[in-house]
Amino acid sequence: MKAVRISGFNAAPVLEQLPDPQPRAGRTIVRMAAATVGHIDRTVWSGAFLKHPPLPYIPGVEAAGTVVASGAYPAGQRVWLRGSGLGTTENGTWCELIDAPDEALGPLPDGLDMALGAAFFSPCTSAWVALHEIAKLQPGERVLVTGATGAVGSMTVQLAHEAGAAVLTHAEGAAQQQQPVDLLIDTVGGPVLESALPCVAPGGRAVLVGYTAGNTLPLNLAHFLQRDVALLPLNMFRREAAGRAAVPHLLARLADGRLALQVQRFALGEAAAALEWITQRGHRGRAVLVP
Repeated sequence: MKAVRISGFNAAPVLEQLPDPQPRAGRTIVRMAAATVGHIDRTVWSGAFLKHPPLPYIPGVEAAGTVVASGAYPAGQRVWLRGSGLGTTENGTWCELIDAPDEALGPLPDGLDMALGAAFFSPCTSAWVALHEIAKLQPGERVLVTGATGAVGSMTVQLAHEAGAAVLTHAEGAAQQQQPVDLLIDTVGGPVLESALPCVAPGGRAVLVGYTAGNTLPLNLAHFLQRDVALLPLNMFRREAAGRAAVPHLLARLADGRLALQVQRFALGEAAAALEWITQRGHRGRAVLVP
């Protein structure tokens, strides 16, 4: 099979020919149709992640495809893959044949584009958990979303509208500070988060989702204590169960068009270009590798 491998942290991804994986108990072999390239892949690739697979390794924490061999799923079953160490503690999804733990798989509805099946989990479940599990969003609340053009931000906007909230993006919020918001969902961090926090009403809350714009936040503690805004971090590793529980209705919404997620396709050999593309400011949607 063809696979992308990385031989050292920050080393260029290389497309190689490797032996096909063989069936094993508790594992499923999936023919990859699309594999996501995300910021977590960049973090593992840089060596900055808390855990990493032994070098050299095949990156990729998410994908979609068709079952080839499994003791848990019938051959031909359409599936999505995520978690259980894929791309973080063991080889991942950037390969033609993925060798995955059975528990990393979930069924994918017929008719749903495989690229969406690969790309949906992180943005859709992050947005859902941020709004409903952490923020406890109520109908009629005013919600400010930063990074609304990104995958998580755009999904947050859609799901907040669906829940009956009044939604502002960061530029709108900055122009309407005289009307404070009840909830901030920040997907980018850094100076964007710093400028958005004053838009939150005293007693409101801010869910911190990402840090692509910077991973530090200077706080004037006197002002912060007076405003009494709750800073609530989103950790999807701890919230994995809640995310997986939301998957069926999120997939149903994607399948019938109630939710929309943009994807940018790259060939399997263009992994380096995909890793670079996701760093570009203003890029829309998610990057996926296809065979």
